Amino acid sequence: MLIVDDEQDICECLRQFFTSRGFSVASVFSGEEALERLAQESPDLILLDIKLPGLSGIEVLRRMRSTHPHVRVIMVSALDEHELREQAKHYGASAYITKPFDLSDLTWSAVFSNPST
Repeated sequence: MLIVDDEQDICECLRQFFTSRGFSVASVFSGEEALERLAQESPDLILLDIKLPGLSGIEVLRRMRSTHPHVRVIMVSALDEHELREQAKHYGASAYITKPFDLSDLTWSAVFSNPST
């Protein structure tokens, strides 16, 4: 699993949560770092923040689809805007979760469906 969020505290919280549930987790803090990481490896799942320094999460999602079409991507954002949801869906995001989020929310079942991530 790859977590892409510019807030390092959120990355650490999510890393601890998912690691304790059997996931192998890496974190990066910008869109550019995400694309660099994706050039080296192909995670099964990406938690991708929309608002990132430099490249937005939507732009990262758009660019990665040509090289990683089967990676599940869950968009995570404080922005609950219809247009962003539609763009995420258009580029193949599996889900769109808004911050603050509850890790016990059923929306996360898409994440938990494959703990070998």
